[in-house]
Amino acid sequence: MGGERAGRGRRTPARMIAYATSGAVLLAGCASMPDSGDLRGVESTPRQDAQVRVFAMPPSKDASPPQILQGFLEALTSDDPDYRTARQYLTAEAAEAWRPELSTTVLADGPGTQADPPGREDSGEVSFTLTGEKVATVDARQAYASATGPYNKLVHLTQDAKSGQWRIDRVPQGVVMGKSDFQRNYMSVSKYYFASSAVGAAADGPPMAVADPVYVRSHVEPTTQMVRSLLGGPTAWLDPVVRSSFPEGVALHEDAGPLTADDRGKLTVSLNDKAAGTGIRQCKEMAAQLLFTLRNLSPAVEEVELRADGKQLCSLSQETTGTVADRGSLSSPDYLYFLDEEHGLVRIAAGGNGTQPYPVPGALGEGGTPLRSVAVSRDERTAAGVAFDGGKLYVGSIVPGGSLGEPVLSSRGKSEDDRLTAPSWDAQGGLWAADRDPADPRLFLLEDGAGEPLEVRTPGLDGRIQAVRVAADGVRIALVVEKGDRRSLMIGRIERSGTNGREGPAGPAEKTGARPTVTVLQMRPATPELEKVTAMSWTGDSRLVVVGREEGGVEQMRYVEVDGSVPEVPQPAALTGVEAVTASADEQMPLVAHSVDGIVRLPSGAQWQKVTEGTAPVYPG
Repeated sequence: MGGERAGRGRRTPARMIAYATSGAVLLAGCASMPDSGDLRGVESTPRQDAQVRVFAMPPSKDASPPQILQGFLEALTSDDPDYRTARQYLTAEAAEAWRPELSTTVLADGPGTQADPPGREDSGEVSFTLTGEKVATVDARQAYASATGPYNKLVHLTQDAKSGQWRIDRVPQGVVMGKSDFQRNYMSVSKYYFASSAVGAAADGPPMAVADPVYVRSHVEPTTQMVRSLLGGPTAWLDPVVRSSFPEGVALHEDAGPLTADDRGKLTVSLNDKAAGTGIRQCKEMAAQLLFTLRNLSPAVEEVELRADGKQLCSLSQETTGTVADRGSLSSPDYLYFLDEEHGLVRIAAGGNGTQPYPVPGALGEGGTPLRSVAVSRDERTAAGVAFDGGKLYVGSIVPGGSLGEPVLSSRGKSEDDRLTAPSWDAQGGLWAADRDPADPRLFLLEDGAGEPLEVRTPGLDGRIQAVRVAADGVRIALVVEKGDRRSLMIGRIERSGTNGREGPAGPAEKTGARPTVTVLQMRPATPELEKVTAMSWTGDSRLVVVGREEGGVEQMRYVEVDGSVPEVPQPAALTGVEAVTASADEQMPLVAHSVDGIVRLPSGAQWQKVTEGTAPVYPG
């Protein structure tokens, strides 16, 4: 496959590559060549290029077993929508039983092949073992997950007694390919659902949109794929904490063809009768889910119209989605906050060129209490700061003349590094922080930033929390977890019970006064290859910026997706001596870091620039 070939000897062309240039289609590597137009040489696995389409070639009549297997593996990496050509390498029974949509296994160097045992072609049947080292899998719901370990799957071929042609009669379910082919064939796109009431979504405001990243085939009607994926429901990991406004059983109408926007940017989506009779508010939420999902995939989509039973249900434009649902990354911060040389809270305009910091109004900026780390609520009305010795957490309003009050959380750790982490605010105004005391390490939540701290359950956590950051949607949390000499970035799912009307052991919480139970579940690694993560921050809806180093390597800064995959975007410019990094949910805001040069920022398309002296920079959140 591509540069990762299985098998040796004579090759049978298994793919043809089409280049769309000025309306013409150029083919290379085909059994039959066009009689006009320019030809150009191509790599068997082409580089990333939106203009390149790769199509599979059917087996030749005299193909040997190794060539049949090679042709099948090549066909898996083509842009054939239904793998029709790949099925031609299978017997009729095997083609009917094979389900390529069940999974995609990604190998480091593509599948190798081993004859098992060799030299049995004269018997009319032969077996091969596909081998490789796994790096990732994509499941039936298109969810990506990092993977490790060997890959060994048996493929069996048989020779037809009449025609003498070889075909595969036993094949592993799903699809397998190398990493380079996966990067060319697939792209990461987020679909959107809403935070369920059980995780703290505001009952009197618009629902909070939550990104659910999946991988789809980039050249096979990606808009239609994403709409089908959205209607099919969230990935298994996110499902317990989100809801969809689409009625159960809703799907595209059976007569719906490939989905494309018209020349005015309007996309019409025809649904089956399960959507008939949908109310206007629910329909608008459905349209918002579609617009959020398609925003980065198809920028041309400016409006969505939903139809069912031959009638229009509703329509919604991109510019009015904010009246229907809240999406964290569409909100821009007013200020960037950090600590000055006196360890007081100061701020400058976010994204601007100003370098002169001003004290934040209120006790944390004007009260003279030295701070170690800070966080500012997403509405920029309240701030939280950890005292310079790391032992106490204070909360204060960002208003002139406000008093500091008593600490809302304290630690008994013996050293500064064994006390409180930097705090983090969630979308509902909750304040999170971890106590790193080795004798009693715990994760805490202060609802509305005040009151008695609520201890958050962390079943399955293997190590001590060193850093906490909550996503803008309030249902996902990033934790740096230390175990021994290793510091790993983990992503957890926040679940709540006994609150917001959800029944607890004694009935609804608002009637009994019972406190909610908050749990972080199913923590999964986001950067398994990094041995020591030293700083991290959310950026956008499903992406983080991380500072760390691989075993024996140098410090590096990179973007990672919440599912552990690496996005196909330019990585941040190198920066040494990074102590902290912060990014806004609004991806248009520059990255900001604390390094050996003080506070520095990275404008789009530029190099790191010094802002001023200071430490602990944060955007709201």
